[in-house]
Formats: sequence, structure tokens, C-alpha cells
Amino acid sequence: MVDIRTHVDVLLDAVRRDGVVDLDKLTKEVGEDKKKINNWLKQLESVLHVDYSINLLKKPSVKDKELERKYVPSIRVDVKGEKIESYKITVDGVPSEVSILDVKGDVMRTYNVDLPRIGDGTHALLDNVVKELAVKASIKVEEIADPKKAAGVKERFREQAKARILEEMPVTEEQSKMLAGIVLHRVYGLGDLEMILGDDMIEEICVNSSGLPIVVYQRKHGWLKSNIILPEEKDIFDYASQIGRRVGKDITNLNPLMDARLISGDRVVASMFPISSQGNTITIRKFARDPWTVVDFMSPEYNTISPQIASFLWLCIQYELSVLVAGGTASGKTSMLNSLCAFIPPGQRVVSIEDTREIQLPSHLHLNWIQLTTREPNPDGLGGVTMLDLILSSLRMRPDRIIVGEIRDRNEAEVLFEAMHTGHSVYSTMHADTCQHVRRRVTEPPIQIPEAELEALQVIMTQYRDRLHGIRRTFEVAEVVPGTRERRLELKYLYRWRVKTDTFDRIDKSSRVANDLNLYTGLSAKEIEEDLKEKESVLQWLLDNSINKMNDIGRVMNMYYTEHDELITAVEGGKELGE
Repeated sequence: MVDIRTHVDVLLDAVRRDGVVDLDKLTKEVGEDKKKINNWLKQLESVLHVDYSINLLKKPSVKDKELERKYVPSIRVDVKGEKIESYKITVDGVPSEVSILDVKGDVMRTYNVDLPRIGDGTHALLDNVVKELAVKASIKVEEIADPKKAAGVKERFREQAKARILEEMPVTEEQSKMLAGIVLHRVYGLGDLEMILGDDMIEEICVNSSGLPIVVYQRKHGWLKSNIILPEEKDIFDYASQIGRRVGKDITNLNPLMDARLISGDRVVASMFPISSQGNTITIRKFARDPWTVVDFMSPEYNTISPQIASFLWLCIQYELSVLVAGGTASGKTSMLNSLCAFIPPGQRVVSIEDTREIQLPSHLHLNWIQLTTREPNPDGLGGVTMLDLILSSLRMRPDRIIVGEIRDRNEAEVLFEAMHTGHSVYSTMHADTCQHVRRRVTEPPIQIPEAELEALQVIMTQYRDRLHGIRRTFEVAEVVPGTRERRLELKYLYRWRVKTDTFDRIDKSSRVANDLNLYTGLSAKEIEEDLKEKESVLQWLLDNSINKMNDIGRVMNMYYTEHDELITAVEGGKELGE
């Protein structure tokens, strides 16, 4: 825990201890000059009263007032329990320790954010700094709407806050940075929620009503209740309104629902009472700053996919075969799709199409990557851009690879499968529990495209989420075998997860993928197996060397395609690159 206490707090403690204190005595006890003390007392009018007597023989004295702090950002509950895990985060210069606690009798574990504790006197002065900067700070709409400009605005504001704090408050350089970050969160951000937003392990933040703990979804531990509570419904409404203003949207009694996408990529859904009967709500789905990678998924900690399955999918993506990732809600479909896209060879033109921005590619693919996102219509029903609009437009952009966030209706499916038929490599997701379920969803109402269209897709994989044990697994991988006059299209299962042993089994060897690779690249069955083993060894080497960041994996993939022999030599020798 970080405690920020200054001479202002010493002053306040002395007055509260004695009730009435002689100003000269107070100046001596605090250890500051009278001019500075008088300046602080002016700013502490809500806390202290200075009595300047008309009797010249009576010295000025300071009396205690009941503290009436206008700003109560949130209630921070002190929670005691068994510590499961802890880690440190720093957001805009504000440090904090996060602890995952198991509290006896609670059905949900606690996400405990240990925020800096500021003395009452220091807090009162800080309120004045906030009020002053909120009036003086000039922020233009275009600066907030542009991600690059917004980052500059935040940094400029924080420097102004830091300079003002150093002028007005007896703090160290380190403390001024912390307090400037807190001022930034209050004026420019969402108060204490900014600390949760700054935790890369958090995927979802849910404010379900005032007086209730904010609930979060953490990557490793799932749903947790936090130790932070917003005390008033007005606080929730104010935060929702602030979010809306940034993106040109309103939430009012007339429009009690708001769906907004922030420039950071985070998606916000807010609702007002009585639409949400328990009270005002805010749900923030965070755009992953540190995305899941295939190495994360292969690690013993998560065991979501095996290196053998990952090497097969790498082979498919390298040679431009289309892949569909299916699964239930929160099964990790998009995260898996995103991790597999790191296998795309360099020099390819990629177009990604999404409702909410989630896809992140390694930096070496950014030069020729077009990111498209849908747009909701305005209150008059104008200006909307649908997924179908973007898919149709993408086909005119000469893409080598098309990534679509999710297939949901017939029109999108028809255009997407037509893109596959015309030679585009397509990767997408769909809500379906099994490969067979994908087949039924695509060929039966409401999507209902001809089964022959499905033949353009080479590989289907499904993700499974076990909510009871909090695990995600690649459930099965199948290839689509085209039909003939005598028989219908078939699904040939290649890999499947075994529940009892929590292992991944290879069920069969590929025929469709092997035949396509033989036809278009000349690779024999033996060469394909050798290629798979080589790719598996590279993936295992990445795992052994803890190379699990998206851009680091991207650099290795780039090297695989451009400096193949050098990389394989390092892998076979068990060396790190550059040794």
C-alpha cells in the first residue's frame, strides 16, 4: 500500500488533536513558514476555520470543521482473505498492488486493488488542483477522437498537473507523479476505474448498480468481485455520459441504452434505470493491450492447444487454406483466431473486418494491413456501416487474406464463401459447439447456404470452455472433404481433446489438406509430415524460451519465412537467436 502524507496532513492532524490551535504554535509544529501555512489554510476552508480575532491581544487560531469532501470517487472496501495471487500495476504513474483473494463464505473470489491512500489534508488541496485544472485545461474534440493526439493530450495534462502540485503542495517528485496521475484519472478519465482498465489481465469490467462491488473478468481467474464500489447512481450515469461525449453519443431518459466504442478499442455498453431494473449499469469489454498468443495457449499453465495441432494450423495458414474457428460464448474463438494470424507470411495484404476491434497482428504485418470496423447508425438511422458493406468493399481492395470477426447471417456467409471460391484466404469465427454444428448452422436456416459452398472452406476448429473448472480447450479440428455425386460433403476429424485425460489426440491423417497442398504446391505426404514436425519443433522452441509476446513471435515467423535456415539451426541447437 502506498500512503501519501504531507505537511498538510500534519497540520490537519494537529488541529484535530487539539480542537483549537494557536496559529504560531501550528506554524512551528508543521515546520513551514507562515506564508505557506496561510496559503494552505485558504485552500482548506471546507476542513478548517481560521479565527482572526478583533482583539489585538488575542493571536489567530485554527479550528477543526467536519470534513465535507465534495468528491467521493468510490468506496474502497478493505477485504481480508487467503491470497491466491498478487501482482503490481502502474497506470499513468499511479502504483497499485492487485491481489486475488479467496474469502471464506464468498461464492466469488475478490479482485483487491490496493490504491494509494492520501491524507485528508493533501486530498483537500488536491480537490482545489482538480477544480482549477478542469477549468483551465483546453481539450478539443478532435484531440480526444484521434488516438495519437489523445495520448499527447493526456501527457500534457499530466505534466501541467504535476507542475501545479509541486507549486501548491509539499510533496516529493515521486509523490507529485502519483498525484498527477490521480488528477488525470479524475478530470480526464473514469476515476478509480482507470486502475482496473490499466490492468492488462482484465478483459471485462461490469458496474451492475451503485452500492454493489464492481465485477471484473480476469484472464486467469475468471469472474471476480472487486473491492471498489460506486456509491451513487449519479456516479454511474456521469461516467456513462462522459464516455458518450467522447464518441458523440448520448445516454438520456429518451435514449437509455448506449453502445459506444472508445478510441482505445474498448467497447462500452451502458443502460439506465428503469431499463435495467436494479439501477444504472456500465459494461466495458477491454481491447486486449497484450493479446493472447499461440505460445500462451500451448503453455502448461493454460494447455488450450497442443504444439501438434498448432503446427497443422500453421501449415494451413502458410499455404493460404481457409480456417473457421467456432465455439460457444467466451470460449476463446477470437483470441485463438488472433493468435493464429501471426502465422501469416510477410508481404501479404491483409484486411480485417470486425464489429469491435479485437484483431491484433504482429508489427511486421502492419504496413499492408487494413483494419475495418462497422459503425452504428445515428439517432436518425443514417450513416450505419454493416459487416456486409465492409466485406463487399474488402473484395475490391485486392486482399491476400481476409479476417472476419464473426459470421452471423446469410448475406455475410454467402459473400464470405464466395470470396473463398474466388481464391481469397479467409479466416473467421462462428458460434457453434462442434464441427458438425457448424455444418448444420451454415446449411440450415437462418443462414442456409448450399452445401456445395461449404466446400470452399478447408478446415474447421472448435473451442470449448469448461465454466466449472475455468479452462478453455481446442475441442476438435476437422477438414471439409468435398462431396461427389454418390456421397455428400463429409467432415474428417483430425484432432480431438480427451476430457478424462485432458490431452489432445490425433485421430486421423489429413486427406483434403494433403491433396490440396500436393495439387497446388507439389508437396508429397512425406514432405508434409516433415514440415509439420519442423513447425512443431519451432513452436516447442518458442515455448521453451518463453517467447510469448505477439511482436516477438511475429519476428520469429518473419525469420522463418525469410531466413529459414538460420532459424532452424538455432532451433535444432536449442539456442537463442543471436547466440
